[in-house]
Amino acid sequence: MKSFFSWQLAVPSGKLKTANWRLKTKDYNMRCPFCGHDKDRVVDSRTSQEGRAIRRRRECKSCKKRFTTYEYVEEVSLTIIKNDGRREPFDRQKLQRGIELACKKRPISSKQITSMVDEIEEKLQNLSKSEITSKEVGEEVMRRLKELDEVAYVRFASVYHKFKDVSEFMDELKGLLK
Repeated sequence: MKSFFSWQLAVPSGKLKTANWRLKTKDYNMRCPFCGHDKDRVVDSRTSQEGRAIRRRRECKSCKKRFTTYEYVEEVSLTIIKNDGRREPFDRQKLQRGIELACKKRPISSKQITSMVDEIEEKLQNLSKSEITSKEVGEEVMRRLKELDEVAYVRFASVYHKFKDVSEFMDELKGLLK
């Protein structure tokens, strides 16, 4: 049984290195980030990131130093179809920045924003489509912002809908007040 996993290694510099590995058996080893030896033993395994990853503490059999790896199921890459027909890869950071901008100076924690982005990304992945329109993404963001904070919703909607004048903006506010 062959599986694909993405690994992120916590290396001495503190930065994460990502690599994709094809697993052929349950018995596999990682290359030590300290000495490069490919024999190690798993000291500890546990789920991480709400069950979306597995964190493993490993010990190199050669130099005896310990390092951490994370296993993730490799997800299908999403393509966003823009309104003008252009296609671009889904960018989680771009989605997060847009939501953060709408929520700026509002009583919304960064944890709430990250959670919202996680939920939206998971919903998009679960659609089982490799291409999604920017309209679908925008509507999902607006639906969630409307539940979370009306001011953030109006801010996002004003950019998303590209209101041409104050009357269009007022129509959106009236719809919100109903």
